[in-house]
Amino acid sequence: MISHVSSMGLRGIEGYEVSVECFLSSGLPAFDIVGLPDAAVKESRERVRAAIKNCKFKFPVSRITLNLAPAGTKKSGTVYDLPILLGILEASGEIKLPKEKTAFIGELSLEGKVRGIPGILPMALAARKAGFRQMFVPADNAKEASLADGITVYPVVDVGQLVSHLRGEIPILPQEPWTPERMERALPDFKDVKGQENVKRALEIAAAGGHNVLLVGPPGSGKSMLSKRLPSILPDMTREEALEVTQIHSVMGMLSKDSPLVQVRPFRSPHHTISAAGLAGGGANPHPGEISLAHKGVLFLDEMPEFRPDVLEVLRQPLEDHVVTISRVNGTVTYPSEIMLVCAMNPCKCGWYGDPSGRCTCSKASVDAYMSRISGPLLDRIDIIVEVPAVAFEELRRDSEAEPSATVRERVNRARQRQLQRCPDSRGNANLTASQMQRFCRLDDACATLMRGAFDSLGMTARSYDRVLKVARTIADLDGAEEIQPQHIAEAIQYRTYQLGRN
Repeated sequence: MISHVSSMGLRGIEGYEVSVECFLSSGLPAFDIVGLPDAAVKESRERVRAAIKNCKFKFPVSRITLNLAPAGTKKSGTVYDLPILLGILEASGEIKLPKEKTAFIGELSLEGKVRGIPGILPMALAARKAGFRQMFVPADNAKEASLADGITVYPVVDVGQLVSHLRGEIPILPQEPWTPERMERALPDFKDVKGQENVKRALEIAAAGGHNVLLVGPPGSGKSMLSKRLPSILPDMTREEALEVTQIHSVMGMLSKDSPLVQVRPFRSPHHTISAAGLAGGGANPHPGEISLAHKGVLFLDEMPEFRPDVLEVLRQPLEDHVVTISRVNGTVTYPSEIMLVCAMNPCKCGWYGDPSGRCTCSKASVDAYMSRISGPLLDRIDIIVEVPAVAFEELRRDSEAEPSATVRERVNRARQRQLQRCPDSRGNANLTASQMQRFCRLDDACATLMRGAFDSLGMTARSYDRVLKVARTIADLDGAEEIQPQHIAEAIQYRTYQLGRN
């Protein structure tokens, strides 16, 4: 007898339908799985066999052939344990599956418990798109799956409970659609930072437009402290953005079963020893790297020159295209990577180049070698370069509290709202297309004169010219101005004037 059980697979962060076909035939007892299964899928034979016996069902003494269709697509993970078990039980006449289009997903323990799996949200979204009306998922994943509106989700604790439901004995109650509670941001606050008002202003502009930032200054000036407080002023995420981010974290198994929606923009800070594959993603079954885990949030590279040059160069394409494409023998996977890159570095190896105290011990050749670890094309993709000077004693002794992050975030949210009203599909001014720039970044004669002088004196490229215009557009949005004005251009230009390795 042949049975058909529907399930879902995962390719990158895209789900796809998988049909588990089970055929029981006469002959010597055997249990074969075909359809390009990996080691985890092949091992499901032992988990399924033990689960069937420990749940007091009869394991068929016959030749069992299981096909995972489409057979030409590599299958990986433990997601097919539950549909394989149901296929065997239906083929042997123990149960009957629903006539409605239903997906079954879950890993099995040896005693028949249904364990949670990573990647349930993208599979649930794909199931809804494919026309499935209901899904049976592990109880630990039920809240996450319910985020895919329009599909009935049933939480399954163990095989016995599911079989009782399918036989019409004890029904499983559907999971109520999970509504996240509003989270209070328990994040480091800008009010803790003494002085550095110019840097705070630059970070506010960066947050409002999604611009890339480089902070340059001596040790202890507050570069890392300021960067780690940046998430507290980032604009609130829309539900669509939250679902995009959650899908990536779901694939990596980084979600909480009680609160499965990522509501705060990610802040990723990898160590400088990270590999290129760790940053961009990779592996035999390619997983997202730090660039994709920071999607819609911040990727912070502290001590930027200490990263290997080949690792830094990995950033160039994702910063332009906002996706990371990983190619392997088994296929190609694309992950989103719309990030705000924030970097911090010292002006030289010892950290004190250009300091009035004269304590720098580096030669000019040493400074040049240190700076050469960052390529020109990568620097050209950074919108704002700002110097972070050492904090004066008077600033540290001042008792007055600095402006809190909540106040700054209100201005950032207003600026981002103006961008959305102007261009509903906007992803921030940093991502304006060429046609959008022609419409929204027009310059009058006074602004054009300023830009022409800066273009010639600073040796700008076409890319850096565009980035200055985008920063100016964001400054205008923070001011509530409809058109870019000369003071906006002047402020944007000053964020390109710092020359690395020069006083």
